[in-house]
Amino acid sequence: MLKYEGFKPVKKYLWFVKNVEYLIVGFGIAGLSFAETLRRANKSFVVIADKKDGATTTSGGVLNPTVLKRFTAAWMASEFQQKAIPFYKEIERYLDDQLISEVKIKRILNSIEEQNDWMIASDRNELKAFLNPSIESSENESVVAPFKLGSVKGGHVLSASRLLASYAERLKKEGTFVKAGFDYTQVRLEENKVHYKEWEATHIVFAEGAKVIDNPFYPYQGPFTNKSVLIGNKGDYVIVKAPKLKVASILKGGMMLIPLGDDLYKIGATYDRHVYDSATSMEKREEILSKLNKMISCPFEVVDQVAGVRPTIKDRRPLIGALRDTPQISFLNGLGTRGLSMAPLVSWWLFQQLEEGVELPSAIDINRFLKP
Repeated sequence: MLKYEGFKPVKKYLWFVKNVEYLIVGFGIAGLSFAETLRRANKSFVVIADKKDGATTTSGGVLNPTVLKRFTAAWMASEFQQKAIPFYKEIERYLDDQLISEVKIKRILNSIEEQNDWMIASDRNELKAFLNPSIESSENESVVAPFKLGSVKGGHVLSASRLLASYAERLKKEGTFVKAGFDYTQVRLEENKVHYKEWEATHIVFAEGAKVIDNPFYPYQGPFTNKSVLIGNKGDYVIVKAPKLKVASILKGGMMLIPLGDDLYKIGATYDRHVYDSATSMEKREEILSKLNKMISCPFEVVDQVAGVRPTIKDRRPLIGALRDTPQISFLNGLGTRGLSMAPLVSWWLFQQLEEGVELPSAIDINRFLKP
C-alpha cells in the first residue's frame, strides 16, 4: 500500500479542472451499479475503465437465490433479490433494451436421498420462497435425470455483457465515460478532495474486481498466500451448440447449463482459486465437457470458451466502504460468484455511507481485517 504522508498541496490550473462528485475506477457490475446509483441520485461522476473483459462479461448472467449444491439459501438472498430485480428493470427502461428475464432453474437430483433432502429443504423458512417442494420428471429425452428434478423459483438471467456495453455507450454519449487505463501515480489527495489528472472529486471509488491487487491504495498488500484477503477465483465457461437439446430452463447438474438461444448453451463454471489470469484452460474445458456428458445425452459441438477472474474474499463477504485513514478513497469489491445479485444493494449501502454517514454492515466493511 502507498505510504500516506498527509495532505499535500496540489497545483491547480482552474481552467483545466473538471469538477465531479465521484470518480469511479473500473466498469464491471460493481462499477456500473454504483454509477447507476449515482445517476438516480443526480450526482455527478465520471467512469474511468480500460474496458477489458472481466468476470462480469464472461459470467453466466444467472441470479440464483439458492446454493444448489447444498440446498441452502444464498447469504441475504431475499434482500439482494428484492433490490436487484427492480434495479435492473429500471436500467432496461433507461437504456430501452430488454436485459433481464425470469427463468426456471432445474436441479438434477442424483439419488432418492437427494429427493428427500430437497423436500425437507423446501419446507425451511428461508427457502420456502425459492424451492418448489414437488419433484418433477423430465420430459426431455436428452436430459439425463433418472432421479428427476427439483425446481427453483425466482431465478433470473441477465444479459451482462450487453448491459455493460449498452451502459458504457450511454455514458460515452453523456461525456462521463473515459476508456483508459488508470495511472495510480496521478492521484493526489487534499482534505476532503481527490485529484486525478484534470479531475477534482469528493470521492474516488475503486471497483476493479480482481485487478485490485495491483492497486497501491488497496489496504491489503503483501504476498498473496492462502491467507490473502482477496483471492482470485478463475472460472471457465464453454459454449456449445446442441440442436437436439431444446432446453429452455437453466439446468444445474455437475455444471450449470444456460440457454442462450439459437441452440447455443453456456456451460460452467469451474473454480480455480488463487489464479489471476483469464486465459482459457484446456484442462478446464475437459472438466466441463466431462460433467456435461453426464447431464445430457444428445450430441453437441463446442463453439467457444471464455474465462474470467472473480474477486472472492476469504470470509466470502464483499469488501465495501471508505478507508479508515483516507476517507476520500473507497472500494466496491469482492462480490465473488454472486456479484450480479449483490451489486445493486451493496452500491446503495456504499452511497449511504459516503453521502449520509450511514454505517455499513460490519460483515462487509473493508476495514474489518485491519488492526484497530
